[in-house]
Amino acid sequence: MKPVSVSTMKELSKEEKVRLAGDFFHRTIVHYGLWFAEVRHQMGLEKAISLLSGVFSRSSDIQLNRLGKTLGFDVSDGLPEVLSQLPEDRIDALLDALAINWLASDGVWFQAVEFASGMNDAKRCNDSCWAHFSPVEASLVRNVLGLGPAPGLEGLKKALGFRLYARINTQCIQDDGPDSFIFQMNVCRVQNARKRKGLDDYPCKSGGLVEYATFASTIDPRITTECIGCPPDPHPEDWFCAWRFSINP
Repeated sequence: MKPVSVSTMKELSKEEKVRLAGDFFHRTIVHYGLWFAEVRHQMGLEKAISLLSGVFSRSSDIQLNRLGKTLGFDVSDGLPEVLSQLPEDRIDALLDALAINWLASDGVWFQAVEFASGMNDAKRCNDSCWAHFSPVEASLVRNVLGLGPAPGLEGLKKALGFRLYARINTQCIQDDGPDSFIFQMNVCRVQNARKRKGLDDYPCKSGGLVEYATFASTIDPRITTECIGCPPDPHPEDWFCAWRFSINP
């Protein structure tokens, strides 16, 4: 938000008030995330995750109903009716846009740290962020799919198809015997962008080792993760990274 010269919010212009509304949204998101981080710190990740879905459901209901009354849109079953009434292709486009925005936000944070403190700090923050985010995403996906506490490899296959990445990348799964399967990332939006610019692959293996292992073990603690290849490892043209997931019979 641009700096303002007035002393009170009542003195803001209409445009400044609109920008302030955006800043209020920003503060709410940051505060929400800090609450989760502090509960995780004080009470542990498992407890924080167990509270998260209930908090989101109650918080979103409160906020959407209040915004609906303020802005004049109806809310039905916890959803703005204006979204529910969109044609399916527009909803698909919305899901794509949200997933791309998530990735863009991730990239903005990475670049902000890189430009301020260098690549090593950016990668360190990136890998630590994935260590926190991946189990949370796995838990949220498990709730969406209604998976039990130990859904096995079939549960993990389904869960991998509901990650944010699954909406914007191309991936495939190949069975590797009765107790394992191989997951390949065939088209990666980040790596393809670098390729178009003539840049080398981004060396994402350190983050991937954390990301995939914690995601899989959150879906089912019996599952182990093995990296077949991930940049800076060499890889064939048809995939950027590949992972083997196995389960103890």
